[in-house]
Amino acid sequence: MKILGLDSSGLVASAAIVEDEILRGEYTVNYKKTHSQTLLPMLGALAKMLELDMDTIDAIAVAGGPGSFTGLRIGSATAKGLGLALEKPVIGVPTVDALAYNLVGHRDLVCPLMDARRNQTYTGLYRFDGNEMYTIVEQCAVGIEEILEKIKEQGSPVTFLGDGVPVFRDIISERCSVPYTFAPAHLNKQRAGAVAALGMVSFARGNYQTAADHRPEYLRLSQAEQKAKQL
Repeated sequence: MKILGLDSSGLVASAAIVEDEILRGEYTVNYKKTHSQTLLPMLGALAKMLELDMDTIDAIAVAGGPGSFTGLRIGSATAKGLGLALEKPVIGVPTVDALAYNLVGHRDLVCPLMDARRNQTYTGLYRFDGNEMYTIVEQCAVGIEEILEKIKEQGSPVTFLGDGVPVFRDIISERCSVPYTFAPAHLNKQRAGAVAALGMVSFARGNYQTAADHRPEYLRLSQAEQKAKQL
C-alpha cells in the first residue's frame, strides 16, 4: 500500500510518501512562503527524487482540519485535484490526531496544541499502547485552561507539542498540575509522514472518501463568517 500525505494546516508545509511500513520520502518546510507557493513544487521535487509514478499511489491522505482556514483550503484543493485527476480516494485525517501521531508509542499522555487565536487552542488528548492510538479527548477548539483541567483529571504525565506550545508555555508552567515535557524540534510540528501513516491505518479500515466528497473540518466558523453571522 502506498499513501501520499499532505499537510498545510498550519505554519508548516509538508508532503510525504509512505509505502507499507516505510517512509519513502518527506519534504517539510517551516519558513515564510505561503503554502500555495510551496506545496505542489515540494510534491513535484519529492516525486522526482523518488522516481514516483503518481498512478501507483493507492490514496491521498490530507490533514483535514482543524487549522488555518487558508492552509486547509489549499491542502484540500490539492488533494481533491490530485484525487480527481488520478482517480484516487482521499483520506481526511484529523489534524490534531496526526500531530499526536508524531509521538506514536510514547508512554505519557500526548496533548497537541495548535494556536487557534483569540486565546483558544485546537487540541485533544491521546494515549498510546504500542502503535495503537486511543483518543481520550477528541480534537476540539477550547481555551487552554479547559484542556489543562482534562489533563489534571487523568493524573498522568503529559507531553505537549505543536505551534501552540510557545503561545501557552507560561500558562502551562503556572497551571499544569502533572509532570510535563515538550516534544523535541523534529517531532513538535505537523508532518506529512504522520498524516500518511495514520491515513494508511484509516484506509485499511475503509475510512476514506471520493475526491469529490472530501471537505475539510474547520471546527469553528472563520472570523469573517462570525462577523457576517452577527450582522
